Amino acid sequence: MRIVFMGTSAFAVPILEKLLDTSYEIAGVVTQPDRPKGRGNKLAASAIKEKAVSCGLPIFQPVKIKTPEAIEYIGKWRPDLIVVVSYGQIIPAAILQMPAFGCINVHASFLPKYRGAAPIQRCLMNGEKKSGVTTMFMDEGLDTGDILLQQEVEIGNETTFGQLHDQLAAVGAELLITTIEKLKTGTLVRRKQDEAASTYAAMIKKEDELINWQDKAKKIFDQIRALNPQPGASTMLSGETLKIFKSRIIKEPGDGVPGEITAVLPSGFIVKTGDGALEILEVQKAGKKRIDAGEFLRGSSLKAGIVLGKQG
Repeated sequence: MRIVFMGTSAFAVPILEKLLDTSYEIAGVVTQPDRPKGRGNKLAASAIKEKAVSCGLPIFQPVKIKTPEAIEYIGKWRPDLIVVVSYGQIIPAAILQMPAFGCINVHASFLPKYRGAAPIQRCLMNGEKKSGVTTMFMDEGLDTGDILLQQEVEIGNETTFGQLHDQLAAVGAELLITTIEKLKTGTLVRRKQDEAASTYAAMIKKEDELINWQDKAKKIFDQIRALNPQPGASTMLSGETLKIFKSRIIKEPGDGVPGEITAVLPSGFIVKTGDGALEILEVQKAGKKRIDAGEFLRGSSLKAGIVLGKQG
């Protein structure tokens, strides 16, 4: 079976690796163009491109996948199956209809919940106790295709985006191989999605990173872990951005207004929220590395009474 793999983010890497361990032929890899990254805005390859280069796989990086030129290019690879994992563009009908076995997508949620670009972060932000991975036949909608296989995953109370991301990617890799095997033997059962139960996981934007200290402690706690290790939840401290990567909920918040530091401890500092407080345990100042809050405090004049979130 000749497979064209379409993917971009790090989530797709373990899935491509799993395919490479099989006897299937990877005819080519389609990924997004190199993008500016980091403080120097230097062009950087996607995680999937880096993997494909290291494996000597043919690579195609169209700016827009819907152009006739892009469609023709992929057609020359003569795929029997196209696998799409966290690619980043809507696939046109001409490509969906190209392979004899169709196009299969691996999506990091238990569909129809959390369709869209950021299913892992959004489910953590919402305090979900369960997530999962779905394989589906693709159609022209946004994660609306028929469900093939699913596997549910429990979410721990302190699970971060990074941890759940890696867990779901590993599950997705195994689930895809099972899906392809069943596809070959004709034993896959397609199931329509329940539109009434669908939810949408919008892309993470800058405003999603900013902590509103008026929110409840649990909501902020979930926001912090949902954005760890990237891009990080943020607040303002003395006019500068401070990113927060780890916290814990405090039962006895003490007096103060939301955003106010009510106590400074050896391990971190306590911040009042809308209904309680959080102890901040890991932070990062702009241009600096991530460090434990205790280490941050040893080089800081932070004290009780300072209010976070102010612009100046």
